[in-house]
Amino acid sequence: MSDKFFSVAIDGPSGAGKSSLAKSVAERFGFIYADTGAIYRTLGLAVKRAGIGSKDAAGISALLPSVEIELRHDSEGRQRMMLSGEDVSDAIRTPEMSIYASDVSAIPEVRAFLMEMQRDLARKHNLIMDGRDIGTAVLPDADLKIFLVASSEARATRRLKQLTNQGIDTTFEAVLTDIEYRDKNDSSRAAAPLKPAEDSVHVDNTQNTFEQSRDIISSLISERYKP
Repeated sequence: MSDKFFSVAIDGPSGAGKSSLAKSVAERFGFIYADTGAIYRTLGLAVKRAGIGSKDAAGISALLPSVEIELRHDSEGRQRMMLSGEDVSDAIRTPEMSIYASDVSAIPEVRAFLMEMQRDLARKHNLIMDGRDIGTAVLPDADLKIFLVASSEARATRRLKQLTNQGIDTTFEAVLTDIEYRDKNDSSRAAAPLKPAEDSVHVDNTQNTFEQSRDIISSLISERYKP
């Protein structure tokens, strides 16, 4: 990774607020925002459309060479996910695609397939990248690593509000079950499990307002980023 560009890795469990905070802070500093969860969701959508089970490692590995995933940014810097030329940014934001993303991300061949796409962004831009293994596996040399946590109940409440605002009909119980499934899946998988990097800064987002957590992360960046 070039010393010319500054990278921030934000890891943490599903629903901790990584994406919304990373996106807001990236706008504040003029960085590119890279949502790696969206990349895995897009691959999950490709798997589903191909009629392959989310845990069928052999079938998914065989599909990879034909999958065309592209990460674009619009004129306002917002990330858009493209699958074979189709903008699927909205289609991947469902509870079902959340499960698919978690399942396919546990497959080593999938992680290797997507790793270079993610690292290439860091070589070309100042960026904030969020996910579950950014600081430990994808960008181990990131200039700042943050591990964002929150209670499962707080995360389910926030996720439910987000899904409701998107017009997706679900319940608190269903969202909580989804989050607990992803927590177990992400932390126990053999390939790059969810865990904080040794040199990461922990930020607990359970009680914080959005603005409080955004200011904490912004302060951490300001301490290290000297343009």
